[in-house]
Amino acid sequence: MIDNQVKEITKGKVKCLDYTKNAIKRIKEINKDNHYITTMCEDLAISQAKEIDSKTKKGKLAGTIFTIKDNICVKDVESTANSKILDGYKPIFDATVVEKLKREGAIIVGKDSCDAFGFGGFNVNVGVGKNIPKNPIDSSRTCGGSSGGSGGITKKADFVHVAIGESTGGSIECPSAFCGVVGFCPTYGLVSRWGLISYADSFDKIGVMTKTVEDNARVMSVIAGHDNKDGTSLKVDKKDYVKSMKEDSKKLKIAIIKDGLSEGTSQEVKESFNDMVETLKKDGFEIDEISLPLTFKYGIATYYILATSESSTNLSRFSGLRYGVEENKKGKYFDDYFSEIRSKNFNTESKRRIMLGTFTRMAGFRDAYYIKATKARTKIIEEYKNQFEKYDLLISPTMPIVPPKFSDIKKMSALEAYTMDILTVGPNLAGIPHASMPIHKGDLPIGMMVMADHLQEDKIYRLLKRIEELR
Repeated sequence: MIDNQVKEITKGKVKCLDYTKNAIKRIKEINKDNHYITTMCEDLAISQAKEIDSKTKKGKLAGTIFTIKDNICVKDVESTANSKILDGYKPIFDATVVEKLKREGAIIVGKDSCDAFGFGGFNVNVGVGKNIPKNPIDSSRTCGGSSGGSGGITKKADFVHVAIGESTGGSIECPSAFCGVVGFCPTYGLVSRWGLISYADSFDKIGVMTKTVEDNARVMSVIAGHDNKDGTSLKVDKKDYVKSMKEDSKKLKIAIIKDGLSEGTSQEVKESFNDMVETLKKDGFEIDEISLPLTFKYGIATYYILATSESSTNLSRFSGLRYGVEENKKGKYFDDYFSEIRSKNFNTESKRRIMLGTFTRMAGFRDAYYIKATKARTKIIEEYKNQFEKYDLLISPTMPIVPPKFSDIKKMSALEAYTMDILTVGPNLAGIPHASMPIHKGDLPIGMMVMADHLQEDKIYRLLKRIEELR
């Protein structure tokens, strides 16, 4: 765990430089066949390790190995959101979350693979010419998306490792469930988005993926907090989630979202979920059942209308002029150059979402789609809020299926792939904190999703810790 790692490095029992070199070597070995990392930043990691060895005060995360999702900027390290259109882009600044990690002694060794710009739930929508990451348990299956590389390397790494992911509609929860790791998505605005390559600004949230609950809480305590550079950043008191995690969890009022156990959820997922519910009940938890009819009826449509609307606007900045790929412009009109460079360098899914989002915002369609979806989102938020007046936590399976095989994904239509987000879009629409916790007993990973009201992350950590102890 991070705590033990930091103590060994602080006391000088382990040299950070030696440890970092070994971790880099191991990641390269893992990555050779699994494709979790898009860019290694070896020079940065070595320089950070040397600095930590030379310091007396080493930081709360001293020597801990981190990888960062490729849509989060790391200074002087290629950051492409795993899209060809940003090939060669090296930010001249660190994202706020990266800045905070470095300040506490974290060692950043690489950028994690993801669906290009976060557009996908299986991490197969990588950029043109990019590699698809493989599930750490079964290489014929998906890691989940869009933070698939983050989930895969977190599970596969046989040393203390943390991945920083990002979720728009389920991009932390899904790969955490499919890879069997702890994935936490905080309240919208709790962690600064400054330095994130945006997908949908009113949804995007940066979170943490780890092997253990305590490590997750420790990192979240570092990266949470107000940032003047982010206009959506919340001004709230910082919390020590490791400390609050140790409070009595059995006082929490919990309810199952029964809609999440409908016929669309596979039998093996239902069995694992119900087994954990029974284990919690035997441990003394009182668990009720509730329903979220609006969320499950309108969640998918609402999410994809709003998210694609925002993403089509955000992606308009990628024109081959400012960032990434650039070609000879001589003798070309801007519209021709703009169309040519985007046609060649955006993948199919990026083009699909640009088209969808542009359509829903067009004059004549805006009221019928975009405005109506914003109203539906408000109703969905109210539906969650009503339940949190009675309960501390809501639980459901994270994903309706176990990680599918790549051969099965190829047979899915775009709409079928979108419906896989049925369980995760709700909390993302509402902006509430939620986490995926491994609960499987068989070979293939299955996750339980735990949700709380805004800024109640500590309650989620309390239950996650107890589940970890009971598994």
